[in-house]
Amino acid sequence: MGSIGVPEKPHAVCIPFPAQGHINPMLKMAKILHYRGFHITFVNTEFNHKRVLKSRGPNSLDGLPSFRFETIPDGLPESDAEATQDIPSLCDSTKKHCLAPFRSLLSRLNDTASSNVPPVTCVVSDGAMSFTLDAAAELGIPEVIFWTTSACGFMGYVQYSRLIEKGLTPLKDASYLTNGYLDTVIDWIPGMKGIRLKDLPTFIRTTDPDEIMLNFPMIESERARKASALIFNTFDALEHEVLDALSSMFPPIYSIGPLHLLQNQIPDGDLKSIGSNLWKEDDACLEWLDKKEPNSVVYVNFGSITVMTSEQLIEFAWGLANSNQTFLWIIRPDLVRGDSAVLPPEFFAETKERSLLASWCPQEQVLSHPSIGGFLTHSGWNSTIESVSAGVPMISWPFFAEQQTNCRYSCNEWGIGMEIDGGVKRGEIASLVGELMVGEKGKELKKKAVEWKKLAKEATSKPSGSSYVNVDKMINEVLLCARD
Repeated sequence: MGSIGVPEKPHAVCIPFPAQGHINPMLKMAKILHYRGFHITFVNTEFNHKRVLKSRGPNSLDGLPSFRFETIPDGLPESDAEATQDIPSLCDSTKKHCLAPFRSLLSRLNDTASSNVPPVTCVVSDGAMSFTLDAAAELGIPEVIFWTTSACGFMGYVQYSRLIEKGLTPLKDASYLTNGYLDTVIDWIPGMKGIRLKDLPTFIRTTDPDEIMLNFPMIESERARKASALIFNTFDALEHEVLDALSSMFPPIYSIGPLHLLQNQIPDGDLKSIGSNLWKEDDACLEWLDKKEPNSVVYVNFGSITVMTSEQLIEFAWGLANSNQTFLWIIRPDLVRGDSAVLPPEFFAETKERSLLASWCPQEQVLSHPSIGGFLTHSGWNSTIESVSAGVPMISWPFFAEQQTNCRYSCNEWGIGMEIDGGVKRGEIASLVGELMVGEKGKELKKKAVEWKKLAKEATSKPSGSSYVNVDKMINEVLLCARD
């Protein structure tokens, strides 16, 4: 309890959706709030809490007196898998089972005599965890919803109900996936010109009206209207048209990215050691990169959820080998569907002088390393915004969700990417990688990427960068305001 005359610290409870690509940006947000004077409670699921302890060490989540970790169950059967849980099951389960444990966590924190923390004054929740809105409303405190997608990806989800109304999804039958139907241009989405069905988040590619992943984002994006505000890890210059369009449809919207650039402004302190990776990071990558020429290495990483067939893995491998470029390739233990990732010995023999394979790495540091010249990516939003901030052009192989939308924007709107279209063929991979690293098109993309890097830096610069200012506004206008 605060002593007389000393105001209590504001207390933000931050709760990410329990997958790596959601936990990382939420942890950055939490650190920024902590630096601005908030007491933080960061809520992981029990499953992910155990995984972090396993990858980062048994004391890695002890936190600080003013930055604490708590857990709630996710409602799924117990498991010790070193892999992301099945996303549809996770969406279904969190929606059904997490509100009660979240409520009781808040009431335990608010019992300040025994919790020794200030009372909870606001909630910052992932857009896919909107059940938290009910708990915040009961306590009469503001809740900010953080959609960890791009603004254009979020706008795609917001259209799901209209796409259903217009009969554009669910698909009549499976032939619609291959008969050119997905090339249909949708011309009525505000702020998104020339977008095709295939550029929208992939969950519309179903024939089943009850498909969890068709309904879940539709309901979650609708519920976001009940939030006190929405935040996005993007910056105005990058997505201004879509952000403008969303602003007329939702509560106040604040673009506050790239978050890692804001986080990097926090002076080194105890928070530095608090991390969120669910796989063990291999720092040897950075030492290896130190020995390489500037802009000479292709970084290959398909994120934490993408899975591929062993045939696709082999095609990527030979495409990289035949490109004759130097590459750093991150191969997660669970990258190949239902199988371990096995590459032929000939591939290693062919590339051993110019390649490094690792199972996980500190991606932000890798992307901003001077020797990285290009990024072969699944176009997840964290990877995309980190690539933009580092001025690194991309080859995109989107896997699912709004990665297709990010790919479309990277290639068509921002001019910093090329897409692997259709199947994975070693010939196409080799020529795209060659083009990216040493071709004319690659030079153009690099030039454009460097321009975006400058704009990202400007957006997060003190005192007047748009994202820097938006964080302050969001704190003062929303988080520190008691609800009516």
